[in-house]
Amino acid sequence: MSKEKVEIGEISKPRFEFRSFGQNFDNAHKRMARFSLPVPEKVWERHSDEIYILSRTNDINNTKIRDGKMDIKTYVQTVDGLEQWNPLMKGEFPIKASVLKEEVFPAFRVEMPALQKEVYTYDEFMEIVCNHQDLQAVRVHKQRLGYMVNDTICEFGEVLINGARVVTINSESTEVEDIRKTMKDVGLEGVENINYLQAIKRVIGMIDKPLAN
Repeated sequence: MSKEKVEIGEISKPRFEFRSFGQNFDNAHKRMARFSLPVPEKVWERHSDEIYILSRTNDINNTKIRDGKMDIKTYVQTVDGLEQWNPLMKGEFPIKASVLKEEVFPAFRVEMPALQKEVYTYDEFMEIVCNHQDLQAVRVHKQRLGYMVNDTICEFGEVLINGARVVTINSESTEVEDIRKTMKDVGLEGVENINYLQAIKRVIGMIDKPLAN
């Protein structure tokens, strides 16, 4: 059976991913750029400003807000050290209280706050988050450079987490073997796999653990 062709920026079946965070992946980045096939101009360099909602009691659902839209992904499984995540929900503001009750706060795995309205604006939702003892909103700016190595979608990025600068590097695909080959080729074997949820928690002190370097 032929494997699925992975296209940058296109939706495919759920992918596996290696990602790590630290202060320096320069050598791996150089090798990634050398090995890369040409990629579409739209992914040469991308910038985004996002807000991640972190929960002290949840490590399996990743919630972020970008351009006024909420995106929640949930952890599925780990295969050969690589994580697979699936979309759990997407929503826009204003957002219904029923969605907050039935989908959003269950994903946070925290005590449900009292909701007095039927619909909440972005500002009203963020006020609820800021007043919740187990939730924290974190501002994240991403500058991402896109590549394609061994049929895997790759990127190197500079990330500001509440203003703290870290760098990230990743390879993702529907094929675990292709990611493993890419990790070997660019020199990332033995580097800790750290997803965005874990990295942000480490930077803000919600998890007492350093990044990969």
